[in-house]
Amino acid sequence: MQHQKLATIEDVAAIAGVSIATVSRAINEPTKVADATRRRVTEAVAKTGYTTNAMARSLRMRRSNMILILAPDVGDPNFSNILVGLETEASKRGYGVLIGNTQNDPERETDYLRFINSNQADGLILFTGHLPYGIGADDSVVRLPPMVAVNEPVSNSDVPFVGVDNFEGARIAAEHLIAQGHRRIAFIGHSTSKAVNNLREQGYRAALSGAGLTIDPRLILDGDGTTEAGRAATEHMFVRDVLPTAFLCVNDATALGVIISLSARKYDLPRDFSVMGFDDISFASFVTPALTTMKQPRLKIGEEAMDLLLALLAGETPAKKEVLLRSELIVRNSVSGPSRK
Repeated sequence: MQHQKLATIEDVAAIAGVSIATVSRAINEPTKVADATRRRVTEAVAKTGYTTNAMARSLRMRRSNMILILAPDVGDPNFSNILVGLETEASKRGYGVLIGNTQNDPERETDYLRFINSNQADGLILFTGHLPYGIGADDSVVRLPPMVAVNEPVSNSDVPFVGVDNFEGARIAAEHLIAQGHRRIAFIGHSTSKAVNNLREQGYRAALSGAGLTIDPRLILDGDGTTEAGRAATEHMFVRDVLPTAFLCVNDATALGVIISLSARKYDLPRDFSVMGFDDISFASFVTPALTTMKQPRLKIGEEAMDLLLALLAGETPAKKEVLLRSELIVRNSVSGPSRK
């Protein structure tokens, strides 16, 4: 049996009637080559099968110019705008992105790591708050790529983090409520496992302590960041007959649950209760009352995270492992001075 000779870039150039340099440009920078020339090169590539060989060389060089993004829920309102920032910065630098929607499933996370194993992705952006399952336990499972965490830091690791300053943002939010005259402020979103929740709770506590207010543990309720958690926590307060004058919620989705619960009980907001969120997701300005919240600079977060990851891929040492951006107080209609005695 006769083995077919592998095509070379010289073969493509000869068939297309152009130089080797032109073939290289047509493949790697097609917009810089005239349409007619690019078509001839494309036809020559198809005849020779040269693209397969080029891809093999790319894999041997362990470079794909692709970044894998692992997110537990691509439907998260915070995800899309951060993704725009990630893609924008990646595109400027000649990189593309792959999105892995893990749905908090360890098997899916491990499965997505095939892109790393097969050199189809050079680095990782983590929205998950933890190292992917399959990384670090056994070198035979997957090599460790450069990684950057976004939105939620990876605890007990050296993975660089880019996100909002959650502590400072929550402190500003609580101080806004205090400035409106509130002294009994509930916090919904206590968590023993989520770093973001913990930082926002610490910011809330710092604001109350700084104002000389007693922190009532009965006004701090668990919450996983969902609308149902906000509704359930509010109902729990009524059952226990321990009521605040204002609710500071770990995020806007939780705040929506609080508003739903209070509105179902026919309370007039914000006259009877003030409600404040965090994140400023798309619906925040459309609920009734429009939600006062802390706005995350999501586009900037994405750009900064991708810039940091590409610096790591280039072998650079980052100036700092944690980039914290400021959130912005957005004042709307859900907060006013307390009127309940």
